[in-house]
Amino acid sequence: MYICPFMGAVSGMLTVTDFKMYFKNVERDPHFILDVPLGVISRVEKIGVQSHGDNSSGIEIVCKDMRNLRLAYRQEEQSKLEIFENLTRYAFPLSHGLPLFAFSYKEKFPVNGWKVYDPVAEYKRQGLPNESWKITKINSTYELCDTYPAIFVIPTSVKDDDLSKVAAFRAKGRIPVLSWIHPESQATITRCSQPLVGPNDKRCKEDEKYLQTIMDANAQSHKLIIFDARQNSVADTNKAKGGGYESESAYPNAELIFLEIHNIHVMRESLRKLKEIVYPTLDEARWLSNVDGTHWLEYIRMLLAGAVRIADKVESSKTSVVVHCSDGWDRTAQLTSLAMLMLDSYYRTIKGFEDLIEKEWISFGHRFAVRVGHGDDNHADADRSPIFLQFVDCVWQMTKQ
Repeated sequence: MYICPFMGAVSGMLTVTDFKMYFKNVERDPHFILDVPLGVISRVEKIGVQSHGDNSSGIEIVCKDMRNLRLAYRQEEQSKLEIFENLTRYAFPLSHGLPLFAFSYKEKFPVNGWKVYDPVAEYKRQGLPNESWKITKINSTYELCDTYPAIFVIPTSVKDDDLSKVAAFRAKGRIPVLSWIHPESQATITRCSQPLVGPNDKRCKEDEKYLQTIMDANAQSHKLIIFDARQNSVADTNKAKGGGYESESAYPNAELIFLEIHNIHVMRESLRKLKEIVYPTLDEARWLSNVDGTHWLEYIRMLLAGAVRIADKVESSKTSVVVHCSDGWDRTAQLTSLAMLMLDSYYRTIKGFEDLIEKEWISFGHRFAVRVGHGDDNHADADRSPIFLQFVDCVWQMTKQ
């Protein structure tokens, strides 16, 4: 029996496979169906259901799409333990020593998904390589940076030895690499992680020269804008932990701008608050103030505003920009991909949007599985955060402007 928050108890047949949970009631017209892919489940718990007569025990399924589902059983049913065990086993395969469903699924597809995105073809579309930028395979064995793709674009004049020193000075070895180049001005968007300046303001002459080379590759401007997605206060705190940001004394032709975007923990809490006000019931009288209290739309606005500033510097000021946060795989991916979506109409096609996500998110190491907790039953993991969901919301907002 499904305890529906909108229509009360609904009896029916429950089926659990290694892919989804399926509940169906055929007595209602139209038929009542509940179809839940197991990958969307965040938590499964045994509960007591005291107000439904014989149906005195059951399970609560907390989903990542904001649904909370309650199922009740009759006391004499022997299958309730089996249902609970199968749900937890297949919803969280990694926690039970099982492969993810994608690796056990045997269907043959007409398109090889691994070849949907061709980085060389994408860079060629942008007019690369050229006299200032080259495609390098120095990371073909992922030894320079294990969270970067095998192929990326760097300034032509940079030597491999210098590149290794730059990698040692950037968090996780995530050096500045090109994401997009303007077809007319040659102004670029490059992405990276924070420099490891630490509390003593350590410097790296190779890194300083590297950013100067990025600036010099654009003859339209004698300035480089560094967008740090973080709050200034947080970036200062990171200095005490060995991280930090570029000082304008070490990078004299660069301007540092903090976008003041909050971290993954703040975003996770914002989504939690949003879920509380939309499910299972809405408070129509206080709806606007409740939404405002979650700060979700405020954070969406901050991301869009940051992307607009990046796009404007490249398009209107013809100035190259560098974008980073701490590790360069969350807020950085949000900002670069949104700015590129604004600047390049190709990314506003289906194929182009595929390439954008494959390049800026997947190939450059966004931690999809960790951020959504895919296959893992540790629902309280502090590394979970709706980073890609925010990006999708931002894209939706852009389509409505």
